[in-house]
Amino acid sequence: MGDGIYDIAVIGGGVNGCGIARDAVGRGLSVALFEKNDLASGTSSASTKLIHGGLRYLEHYEFRLVRESLKEREVLLAMAPHISWPMRFVLPHLKGLRPAWLIRLGLFLYDHLGGRKLLPGCTSIDLRTDPAGRPLKGEMTRAFEYSDCWVDDARLVVLTAMDAAARGAEINVRTEVLSAIRNEDHWQIETENRITSDRKTVRARVLVNAAGPWVADVLHQRLKSNSKAKVRLVKGSHIILKKLFDHERAYIFQNADARIIFAIPYEKDFTLVGTTDVDYHDDPRDVHATDAEIAYLCQAAQTYFSVPVRQQDVVWTYSGVRPLFDSGEASAQKATRDYVLELDAPGGAPVLLNVFGGKITTFRRLAEEAMEKLGASLQAHSGPWTQNARLPGGDFPVEQFTTMRNSLLERYHNLDPRLLGRMARSYGTLTEQVLGDVQTTADLGVHFGGDLYQIEVDYLLKNEWAISVEDILWRRTKQGLRFKPEEIDNLRLWLHNKKDSTVTPD
Repeated sequence: MGDGIYDIAVIGGGVNGCGIARDAVGRGLSVALFEKNDLASGTSSASTKLIHGGLRYLEHYEFRLVRESLKEREVLLAMAPHISWPMRFVLPHLKGLRPAWLIRLGLFLYDHLGGRKLLPGCTSIDLRTDPAGRPLKGEMTRAFEYSDCWVDDARLVVLTAMDAAARGAEINVRTEVLSAIRNEDHWQIETENRITSDRKTVRARVLVNAAGPWVADVLHQRLKSNSKAKVRLVKGSHIILKKLFDHERAYIFQNADARIIFAIPYEKDFTLVGTTDVDYHDDPRDVHATDAEIAYLCQAAQTYFSVPVRQQDVVWTYSGVRPLFDSGEASAQKATRDYVLELDAPGGAPVLLNVFGGKITTFRRLAEEAMEKLGASLQAHSGPWTQNARLPGGDFPVEQFTTMRNSLLERYHNLDPRLLGRMARSYGTLTEQVLGDVQTTADLGVHFGGDLYQIEVDYLLKNEWAISVEDILWRRTKQGLRFKPEEIDNLRLWLHNKKDSTVTPD
């Protein structure tokens, strides 16, 4: 930024914004990213946590999206083998719903569209003898099984931002873009730090609007754009229950309304069930799972599981709003999940790129395509590079996670193996940076609850832009599931009293 002008300014610290910032800075461009809240504080931490092709998208003939997603599964798995891993999905066949021949055809396409190399293909299983049949009702005797991958979505975003920052990008969290206006050859952007209230003016040759559910608000209210592009906000809600089954496979269930839900092992002791698909017309900041959605998910799961799945058994819920491109479909379920990149540069004015839609699985390709669209407006020093580049902590082969974890267990043999296993899954090879020369549990500092200690909190505050209880317990660690109310209050007080830390509501 020798002339005081960034090459690219990005609005939005979700997976797409961070992915674009990372890709751009790796090409030798100067980058500044602005996120008004915490990284991944919106839609990007409210997904079903899957890297998947989207089996149901085949029914809507979205073959390009499915093919690209299937190819990206193994790219992302290799890029972050600590926070992602292969998972097998069991699809019980229920009479009266999709016929077996249609499911087999869909799974055949799923196996062959994306150039699968690492993941095993689909098979048929007998639920009367396979352990996957034990938690299910007895009338279900046949199922299909296929592969996709799990990912910690919020950590994927944070690690992407960390990699971007390590390569020279300026990551500004809790910093809101108030306005942006075009000058002759650049954007003039007014920002405000939401903690200090400090205002700053920055300049950039290109502006990327990756604000997720707020993309239209930024477009029309902050940028005063006349773009005709429409956004369709679709809410997806999930529920977390105490563990419903003991094995490590997930289920995909068909519903009578033609939708599907997942039941997935979650954080060792829980089961994640979701998602809903409903149009949303309110402020994305206020999104939450309604009683009707919770009841729907419980009832859908109860159709299959032999144990009761009741609303009073729900231990946590979360919801997100997908900013889909509005193509005029009649129902939220049919609205495309593909991404749309709209380039806006009237009369040769400074370029604006608006990002609509997208999903976790395709964020890396979306970033590459964004750079392709911006190529004529920028002078990058190099071309695409992210396909074989690891994220922080993921610098080991996919099949060697156990070896990496065991080396941590050996080095820190006096610590709880469960704690070390979780940290290996969160930080990978960076776990040693988190723990340093710790010898005993006492060296970990204050115990806040669950298996969260001061040494980890200090690391998150220093290295991962965490500030609030919500940042730490729900996005960085998921330890909120194991905290008592009084322990949450104690952590909040500790953060408040810590020098130079300010707790802000999300």
